[in-house]
Amino acid sequence: MVHAARIFIAGHRGLVGSAIVRKLQAAGYTHLITRTRNELDLRNQAAVERFFAETQPTYVFLAAARVGGILANSTYPADFIRDNLQIQTNVIDAAYRFGVKKLLFLGSSCIYPKHAPQPMKEEYLLTGALEPTNEWYAVAKIAGLKLCQAYRRQYGFNAICLMPTNLYGPGDNFDLETSHVLPALIRKFHEAKTQGAKQVVVWGTGTPRREFLHVDDLADACLFLMQHYNDEDIINVGTGKDISIRELAELIAEITGFSGEIVFDTSKPDGTPRKLLNVSRLWAMGWRPKIGLREGIEETYHWYVAHYAEKAMHV
Repeated sequence: MVHAARIFIAGHRGLVGSAIVRKLQAAGYTHLITRTRNELDLRNQAAVERFFAETQPTYVFLAAARVGGILANSTYPADFIRDNLQIQTNVIDAAYRFGVKKLLFLGSSCIYPKHAPQPMKEEYLLTGALEPTNEWYAVAKIAGLKLCQAYRRQYGFNAICLMPTNLYGPGDNFDLETSHVLPALIRKFHEAKTQGAKQVVVWGTGTPRREFLHVDDLADACLFLMQHYNDEDIINVGTGKDISIRELAELIAEITGFSGEIVFDTSKPDGTPRKLLNVSRLWAMGWRPKIGLREGIEETYHWYVAHYAEKAMHV
């Protein structure tokens, strides 16, 4: 990608999209194209076509999606499958028809089979049943991956598909109803500390294991793969290390300064028992993550306190 290329980042205000924008700006890319949800509804096919006709981007990072944790997925299944199918279909099709040179699509490690062998290799996709609490989102995302592969096979469209692990970082979603586990725990422990609470309740048994990648590392991998990867096969992006939810809760309690009791509500679902990616394919290309988990959580916690905590307390 030349530095003057016209690059559309779909979903630039989200956790991933904002990190991609930061990375591209830091790397010297000067012609970034962004639209807010109010300016461009990616679920509207006609609006997406008009946008591509007017802006003529050369590259597309498709980071826009409806995302959320177990509660959000269980509560809004129709929204998750419909919105994601519409967004990705509209953007991928318009990108092909308006001559985009290359598109990057983001899947997710949570769309692998619930009981896939660990660590999960790329070829394990579609080899078993999905996690029930997540299947609406997963079905849509798998359709997006297959759409990219189909457009490559039939039309020669250069679309690549990344499978990032659990993400976190500045700009994360800290809403307890819709957030993922790590930002939810940061908020819970911070509020418990500031309110003098004696305990924090964490969903599930604490035994599931999760891998966490700082979003700035993902953005770095996105740029790396946009420059060096041109294949229809999906490619995992992660750290190659995981941690139990109990260990994560204890780490976040330490970072936030909460000294009370951690209680696990075993009546709540655990989700997938383990989700660790096999990252050998990406690492063989020479890429490695740079941000350690403690360092990344500390940075994210400082961002939360500076940008979100006071506002959340007054809602």
